[in-house]
Amino acid sequence: MTSRALSKLHPAVLGLALALAAVAVLLALGRGQGQGEAEEVPTPTVSATAVARATPVPEAQASSGGCAFSQAPTTYEGAKDRSLYRTATELSAFNMPLPGDTYFGLPPLETGLRVSRATSATASIPPVLLKSIAWLESAYTQASQQVPYEAIGPALVSFDCGHGIMQVTSGMTSPIGERGYASPQQALVATHFAYNVARGAAILADKWNSAPEQRPIAGTDTGGDPAIIENWYFAVWSYNGFTGPGANRSNHPMDPIYGTWPRVAYSCGPSSDGLGHNRGNYPFQELIFGCASHPPQVNGENLWTPQTVDLPDLNDSRWREPLKLQNFVYPYDKMDIPTPKQPVGGYRAAPATGATPTPYPPGYVTPTRASYPWSVPTPVPQATSVQASEAPAASSGVVGHRDPTQRPSTSLRADLFGSPGLSVSTSNLQINYPPETGAQSANLTIRNTGTGILSWMAIPSASWLVASPAAGVAVGPDLSCASSSPCERSATVTVSVDPTRLPPGTNRATLTILAPGMNRSYTVTVTTVAVIRIGVPGVTRN
Repeated sequence: MTSRALSKLHPAVLGLALALAAVAVLLALGRGQGQGEAEEVPTPTVSATAVARATPVPEAQASSGGCAFSQAPTTYEGAKDRSLYRTATELSAFNMPLPGDTYFGLPPLETGLRVSRATSATASIPPVLLKSIAWLESAYTQASQQVPYEAIGPALVSFDCGHGIMQVTSGMTSPIGERGYASPQQALVATHFAYNVARGAAILADKWNSAPEQRPIAGTDTGGDPAIIENWYFAVWSYNGFTGPGANRSNHPMDPIYGTWPRVAYSCGPSSDGLGHNRGNYPFQELIFGCASHPPQVNGENLWTPQTVDLPDLNDSRWREPLKLQNFVYPYDKMDIPTPKQPVGGYRAAPATGATPTPYPPGYVTPTRASYPWSVPTPVPQATSVQASEAPAASSGVVGHRDPTQRPSTSLRADLFGSPGLSVSTSNLQINYPPETGAQSANLTIRNTGTGILSWMAIPSASWLVASPAAGVAVGPDLSCASSSPCERSATVTVSVDPTRLPPGTNRATLTILAPGMNRSYTVTVTTVAVIRIGVPGVTRN
C-alpha cells in the first residue's frame, strides 16, 4: 500500500494497519537467515543469540503454505552434538556425498581475475564456512524446533520456505515436479539432512561462480583463489541475498544502519565472551566470518576449532573505495577487492575529520528495479571503536587464511546414507465413499528394511487422490532414538479422496511410493467404492 493510500484511511484503520505491519516486521526478525530468494526481498536476521536447540526460525506448522509441500514432511533429527551433521558438512565441502550430481554436487570453481577468469579443477569449499552458515541458518538442525534430538517429526520450514539445516529456499518455494507435485530433489532437501547440506554447499558454490558476470571478485591480489576463506566474502554475502541499503535486510557493510567501522566482532560463542551477539547489527557475511572465528558451544565444547577469518578494513582505501555505496550497482564491476586482511594491531576507527558523513552519497543509484519501495533506514547507534587490545591477533604477512580441515575418508559416506530398503504394507487399498457423509480414509505403512534414512514421497495419479503427508522418512535401526522421544521408525500415510474432484461411481487410481535417494518405487492401487444405503436400517449396498 502506498503512503498516499495510507493517508486516505480512517485514523483507527490506519493505526490498526500500522500495528499489523509492526507485528509483521517483528515476526520477520524472528527467524534465521534465508538464502537465494529474489534478492530485492532478502530475508531478515534475528536479534538474539542462538542457543543449543533454539532454532532461529519458527517451528514448522501443520502446513508449509505455498512451499514445495502443503504439509511439512517428516524428517529425522540427529544427536545434540551434531556429529552426523558435521560429517555431512565436511564431506559436502569436499564434494564427496554426490560428486557429479548436477543438483547436489559441487561445480568446478572459477579462479582468476575479472579479465582472466577460468574454470579450475577445484570443487571444494572451506568447511568452516558451511558450518557457520548451518549454525546461523538453523542452529544446525534439520527438524522443527518442536522435535527433540534423536527423534522424528516435522521438518524445519521457515515462513519463506527455507528448508532444513541450510535453510534452502531456492527451488523450494513451490512444487516443481510432474503434474504440480513436488520433485524428488525437493523431497530429499526437505527430509534428508545429507542432501540438504549438499544442496546448500552447491548453492554457495554457484554464488562463487556468479563472479564476475553478476558479482564482484574478492582476492585481486591472490588470484581469486577459492582455497582462501576471505575470498568467499561476496559469495557468502550472496547466500543471504546480495542486498544493500533500503532492502528489507541489507547486507552491505557500509550501510549506515550498521554504524561506523570498526565493529565489535560477532560471535556464536557464549554471551559472556565480550563480543557481539545481536545479529541485527551485522551484515550476513560478518555474521558468518565471526561465527567461524568464535564458534558455538554445545555441552561446553566448541562445535569446531576456531578459525581466524579477516574482514575488509573499511577504513583502508583498498577496501573502502570499491565497497562504497556508489559502486553498489549491477553488475558490480567496480567492487572487486583484495583479499580481506586485518591490519597489524587490529582494526581501528578512522581519524576524525570534523565532517559529518551523509547517510547516502550524492548520486547513489539503487541496484534493483526502480519500482522497489526503497526507503532510507535510520542508522543504529552502537559501540564501534575497538582498541588494539580488544582486537583479534594481528594477521601475519601471509595474505588470507586457509581451512586446515583434512579431506575426510570416503568411508564416512556410509554414515550419511546407510543402505536403506523400501517396504510398503500393501499393494491395494479400498476407500468406501458414503455420499451423505463423505469419503473415509485408509492407511498404509512405509518401512525401511535397511539402514540409514529412507526418504520417500507419495505421488497420486489422479487429482482426487490425496496422500498425507506427501513426503517423509523411515529410519533404520542403526540410527539412535532418544528414550521417550517421538521416533516411530516406520511412516504412516493416510490416503483419502477429495470429494469435490471425485467422479461418480467406482474409481481407480494409483499411488506411487517413490524412494528418490534409491531410485526405487512401489505402486499401490487405490479403489473408491460408493456406498449407498437401502431402506433397511444398518444394511448397505455397494
